[in-house]
Amino acid sequence: MNNIVQQLQQLLGADNVLLGDDVSSRSAGWKGGDTQALAVLRPRHTEELSAIIKLCSEHRQAVVLQGGKTGLVDGAVSSQQEIAISLERMNAIEECDSTNRTMTVQAGVPLQVVQEKAAEMQLQFPLDLGARGSATIGGNIATNAGGNRVIRYGMARNLVLGLEAVLADGTVISSLNKVLKNNAGYDLKQLFIGTEGTLGIVTKAVLRLSPAMNSENTALLALNSFNEVIALLHHCDREFGGSLSSFEVMWNNYFQFTTADNSYGKTAPMSRDYPFYVLIETQGTHQQRDEEQFQQVLADLMEQGSVIDAILPQSQGERDALWAIRDNIEAMNILGPIFLYDISMPIEQAADYLTAAEQRLKQQWPDMQWAVFGHLGDGNIHIIAGIGSDDPEQRYQFDDLLYQGLDKIGGSVSAEHGIGTEKKPFLHYSRSPEELALMKVLKQALDPQNILNPGKVF
Repeated sequence: MNNIVQQLQQLLGADNVLLGDDVSSRSAGWKGGDTQALAVLRPRHTEELSAIIKLCSEHRQAVVLQGGKTGLVDGAVSSQQEIAISLERMNAIEECDSTNRTMTVQAGVPLQVVQEKAAEMQLQFPLDLGARGSATIGGNIATNAGGNRVIRYGMARNLVLGLEAVLADGTVISSLNKVLKNNAGYDLKQLFIGTEGTLGIVTKAVLRLSPAMNSENTALLALNSFNEVIALLHHCDREFGGSLSSFEVMWNNYFQFTTADNSYGKTAPMSRDYPFYVLIETQGTHQQRDEEQFQQVLADLMEQGSVIDAILPQSQGERDALWAIRDNIEAMNILGPIFLYDISMPIEQAADYLTAAEQRLKQQWPDMQWAVFGHLGDGNIHIIAGIGSDDPEQRYQFDDLLYQGLDKIGGSVSAEHGIGTEKKPFLHYSRSPEELALMKVLKQALDPQNILNPGKVF
């Protein structure tokens, strides 16, 4: 048995050092397959994790952190030579402070558990995404997760007041700040938010909660053109003010797939022939007033002709059914192997960029099919495509053709999913040589032996 594995067993106990079949039987993540690792460790608290990393540093042993394994860019995938560390046992909510609207949690707590606990406090943790039941807070922070309500509440970075992290030599940095204003020197937590576990391992976080909203209004709208979608966004922003919480756009191709008459499809609540569909949501604190305003704004839009059809759900079940259409990514499985993309750009550039990209791709793959949707309020576009093959060489060519031109319009190859290994070859489309060089300086300074999630990001 490997010497470091024996030492880890002495440190953690054999039950918390998984080997052999106990490793391979664990899912590698959303894309499927089995976990590959020298061992999977399950520390119980920060002190154990610190001791693990100190030992791995002494042995120059690479480690890969794993949360809920819901990521889409292979950022938590390990090899047989690497040790995987799961924070699944570090899943306690340590403190709830309703007065200061904070919650201190360990990194392994699932997002949905945090949301439910906040609701018990008559508050909310507004970060929300489809994988809420499995995705962990540590993973959300490591990837700077976005989701459905960024337009109002911002990304994970905006919802973290303080955190605790373990560095590559085992040092624990405890910066569990609980105040909104703190300009005492560098804001060190930013080193660990969105850096995908390459600079340090987040173990705890102080989360910023928001007042609970007792009023929620939702509508599915149909529009004829992308310019009208942009105009609708600006109109809703102006009319609803700070209460607009979601603005989700589905191109016709996506709506067709998600409401298809097959085992994957959801029931279409309106005609499937409109060019664009927009799911809007507002949250407020005065149910009657908010509902009246919401309905009046939509009535005005219908009268003006900019919105050509609308569905206003009358119950939570009907509201959930509309969101189920938006979230029905599984419907794309009918294409066979699929490629998923998560890009961002100035919203006025989106239509031209997508048209040009589709033309480039269809020249190479005439039978290519794709579907487009996204959080347009923050410029985040998701694309799901299929060419009938998942050949790695063809995938690389497809990626490269899709990403071309993003740099010229100020776009990004990753809006919210991170870089991992999947997008590493294309990071230069979003970051300059000088930016990449500075990232490497930070990595060398904080992880000189390159043991934390090596091979990810760059």
